[in-house]
Amino acid sequence: RTRHAAVMGALLLLAACGAPPAAAPSGTPGTAAPALTGAAWTTYHGDAARTGVDPSSPPVGSPRVLWRSAALDGEVYAEPLLVDGHVIVATEGDSLYSLDAGSGAVAWQAHLGTPVPRSMLPCGNIFPLGITGTPVVDRAAQLVYAVAETTPGTHTLAAVELGTGRVRWQRGVDPPGMSAITQQQRAALTLDAGRVVVAFGGLLGDCGAYHGWVVAVAADGSGPLLDLRVPSTREAGIWAPAGPVVDADGSLLVATGNSEAAATLDGGDSVLRLSPDLRQLDQWAPADWRLLNATDTDVGSISPAPVGGGLLFQGGKSGRGYLLRAGHLGGAGGEAFAAEVCPGGSYGGTAFAAPYLYVPCVQGLRALRIGPGAAFSVAWTGPPTGSPIVAGGAVWATGSGQTTLLALDPASGAVRARVEVGPTLRFATPASLGGTLVVGSGNSIVAVTGV
Repeated sequence: RTRHAAVMGALLLLAACGAPPAAAPSGTPGTAAPALTGAAWTTYHGDAARTGVDPSSPPVGSPRVLWRSAALDGEVYAEPLLVDGHVIVATEGDSLYSLDAGSGAVAWQAHLGTPVPRSMLPCGNIFPLGITGTPVVDRAAQLVYAVAETTPGTHTLAAVELGTGRVRWQRGVDPPGMSAITQQQRAALTLDAGRVVVAFGGLLGDCGAYHGWVVAVAADGSGPLLDLRVPSTREAGIWAPAGPVVDADGSLLVATGNSEAAATLDGGDSVLRLSPDLRQLDQWAPADWRLLNATDTDVGSISPAPVGGGLLFQGGKSGRGYLLRAGHLGGAGGEAFAAEVCPGGSYGGTAFAAPYLYVPCVQGLRALRIGPGAAFSVAWTGPPTGSPIVAGGAVWATGSGQTTLLALDPASGAVRARVEVGPTLRFATPASLGGTLVVGSGNSIVAVTGV
């Protein structure tokens, strides 16, 4: 599984050496594969636990825009990734890009298909629909994995060479029985036990016969497609941008949205623990899951967050927060602790730097102090923001109408710096490495230095 090492600084972004490049796709330049040294941000919020912490950055100085990329071929909903001199970007134009981390220049582009136009989608709010879920990088294999939704509405997993942009292999990941056109692949990908893990939910509007699905493919593209469908009659999508979380024991944690169930708990509005080969091992749901199902009040608007001490945090649209025992989720109403956190609900991805968990709430970012024991309290409330990360001794998130990157004091929430980055899309979240932050802004990427 991907792990985020805590070493080195910004110069590592530009260090490259090693084997000569393989042939790049037609019309796209290739670059040599770099040596594996230092830190990297290879997956959503930096590591498979989605902690969102970059310990490689120096203390915040005077942040400023370093560069803004040229317009790419589609909007950027996925989190950019930073690894070995590359800024890896996925677009709704069904392309992966590598941008030079020092200048923003395009090193390569891999176009994976034709995105699905609005006219072919039964509902939704992203048009056209291409690559939405954050890719994942296998640094040892020097591969980037991404799922492209392509016309007429199928989902294809591609393995793309990190150094050159050459497509190594592609295969479909729509399992038997899936109504692919009603499914959206918004959840971030992850690596676990030698497999690429992909989760699916529905489109905005809850149209059609969609379900929560998780699929897994061997990292070399071989072998059978493993899949698990949440056992709901309909809905129960897995759509939070942070995607599946890999726990310390290698199991997967996913949170689901509402389902149609009214009498029997069927996996909707739940946290599920899955084995690496996608067997369901455990489940938790709030005691009022029936009400949440009936009112479209998803538990799964954020992903589970490991917070130490054998505990997980789960929030959702209801605004209530829960601590779950990781070793025994507890079934319906079996949480270890619960309290109000987010009036109006929480959406996106969290960040955890003990003792604080930073939760993106509709009415303002909340810092929860975890502990002592199985409890939490609200330490401070900040401005409304996107999904936060922690870097350079500050909490970073988009705010002020989603056009400003804010740096907040981690212990008080006071604003320490502001950088205008231009309009960002919903659930936008930055990535960080060694003193540089990158964030999507419409159909371009903005890099900020002085972090």
